Amino acid sequence: MKQLLIETNMFRANPKSLVEGKGGNMIVEGILATAEVKNGNGRYYSRELWEREIDKYVSENVSQNKALGELDHPDSQIVNLKNVSHNIKKIWWDGDKVMGAIELLPTPSGNILTSLFQNNIPVGVSSRGMGSLKQMGEIMEVQDDFELLCWDFVSTPSNPGSYFAPVGNLNESKNSNNYQYYSVNKVLTEILCSNGTCPLF
Repeated sequence: MKQLLIETNMFRANPKSLVEGKGGNMIVEGILATAEVKNGNGRYYSRELWEREIDKYVSENVSQNKALGELDHPDSQIVNLKNVSHNIKKIWWDGDKVMGAIELLPTPSGNILTSLFQNNIPVGVSSRGMGSLKQMGEIMEVQDDFELLCWDFVSTPSNPGSYFAPVGNLNESKNSNNYQYYSVNKVLTEILCSNGTCPLF
């Protein structure tokens, strides 16, 4: 049975690698996903599966300038335009790592994300897809019916080595009881309201 599969990689900003695109928006680079390894969620994606989905995603989304994603992971198969924060401009392979160059958009969510990167705050990039799983020993193998939907930015990663950096690294979100989770909005509110006054959003 197909289910919503979320995998997150950490993406840490490197101030020396900040790059602006043609529109003056920040461009960040990092690891979007890693094939042929057990990730933090105990899942395994084959290289063949990622290659198929990446080729399709580039053809249908990246090349059409609509590889959009959100800030924080919704429990939905649809990208909600009012929460869009970024657009993936380029995807390529580096060994078994899927790399990406991502433009941060001047939307409310994109401005928050840009501010996090400018202040060298690590965030994760997280794939969102639909698919089924099969137990294979100690891992859950993602099956051939997997369909990649998009990548979102989140606060906690699950894919190994996936921190994103303004032109840097991405990771998967981890569903583990060993972690305490906070939404990006909650973290920002705590930071911005620490002096006793809170700006209006």
